[in-house]
This record gives sequence, structure tokens and C-alpha cells, in this order.
Amino acid sequence: MVTNITNLGRSGLSDWLIQRVSAVILALYTVFIVAYLLFNPGLDYVTWSQLFAQTWMRIFSLLAFISLAAHAWIGLWTVTTDYLKSTPVRLVAQVVIILAVFVFLVWGIQVLWGA
Repeated sequence: MVTNITNLGRSGLSDWLIQRVSAVILALYTVFIVAYLLFNPGLDYVTWSQLFAQTWMRIFSLLAFISLAAHAWIGLWTVTTDYLKSTPVRLVAQVVIILAVFVFLVWGIQVLWGA
């Protein structure tokens, strides 16, 4: 049996489950944002600000950010392991992806919860 240390979950099943759960969360978040935009045609900065000032919306957004990071990492890990056969190239690509996902996640949290 091969032990893989670069995937997010402990097994293919847990990676599959993380992909599906994160996809559902992202779909719910997208539907909510689109519906909010459709039902608020005269949306201004104050209304948008008030939406994101609410704790439940910040938590929902944080959950969406974390889901996006996990979903992106698992998906890109799968693509790199399937299509990049050279180990050094694959590892460099995965490190770049990890750094980018981490930076975007931290940045999103900072924007969401910052002052």
C-alpha cells in the first residue's frame, strides 16, 4: 500500500467527501449571494456593508472561504498528480498551489474579519 502525504484527507474517500461537502457549501453560498443581488436591485454600499457586518454572514463567508481552499487544493492536487509525471515539477507546482491557496485564504479572512 502506498502512503500519500500530499493529499488533504487520510484517504481517497475522505478527499471525495471533502470535495462533495465543500461543493455543497459553495453552491449554497453562490445561490444565496445571487438571490440577494436579485432581490436587492438598488443595492448600495451601506446595504452590502450591513449584510457582511452580521456575524452569521461572516461565519457563512468564512465557511465558504475554507471550503473553497479545501476544494481547490484537492482538485489541483488530483490534476497535478495525474498530469505532472516529473516528481520535481509536480512538487514545485504543488508548493506554489499550497502557497497561493494559503495566501488567498488568509487574505480573505483578513478582509472579512479585519477592521
